[in-house]
Amino acid sequence: MPSPAVSLRLRKFRRRFGIAAPRLVVRRHIAWPWVVFPLGALVLCSLGGFLWVLQNNQAGVLERELAALRAQVLHQADELMVLRATAGTEKNAVHIERTAQQGLLARLKSVEDENSLLREDVRLFERLLLSSDEEAAVRIEGFRVVPDGAGRYRYRLILFFKPAKQAPEFRGRLQFLVSFEQEGKIQRLSLPEKKELASTSLVEFKTMLRREGVVEIPEGAVLRGVEVRVLQGDTLRANKIAQY
Repeated sequence: MPSPAVSLRLRKFRRRFGIAAPRLVVRRHIAWPWVVFPLGALVLCSLGGFLWVLQNNQAGVLERELAALRAQVLHQADELMVLRATAGTEKNAVHIERTAQQGLLARLKSVEDENSLLREDVRLFERLLLSSDEEAAVRIEGFRVVPDGAGRYRYRLILFFKPAKQAPEFRGRLQFLVSFEQEGKIQRLSLPEKKELASTSLVEFKTMLRREGVVEIPEGAVLRGVEVRVLQGDTLRANKIAQY
């Protein structure tokens, strides 16, 4: 009978090389170039595909921008043809430019005149605020007459009224006395002339009223003066001689 030491060695040998021993797996060794080269090829293919897609996208963007630029060029060419047809020759172009400048100057003068009238209105309001007139008084301010064609003169005036408890608003009418010289004689004209036109001269306001209109005299006559009167019934409330 074998000794205990020998029995122990036999059991270890059987456990290692017997049926119950673990399987032995044999793996084949692969050299590193066979692994690196396929991976490199795969990376290059992926990068090439990405660059191809990127170039296609950039090409599409460039084509769209080019198409937009071509459309803009065609539009500008059409506009240039229209301008050339409108201008015709260099002489016509200069004439058009001169006409545009004249229109601009006329508009500038109109704006300056409007600003001048607004400044005048501001001064009139300031004088009204500082005024210490008695109650229920009506005043005429800024009465001016300027030529507006042959035998025509345009007038402008502002009526101010300082109301009272008994008279919260003013009701009356305007009358114009026009003096002019014709054939060496001074003549006078009262406007409105006809009674049926008297309704056009009626005024009704509480604090301020701006009125503009036209005064006409016979052709060839020379205007000498215009006086405006504010009447309440037959009572004269205010009058003013125009500056012209």
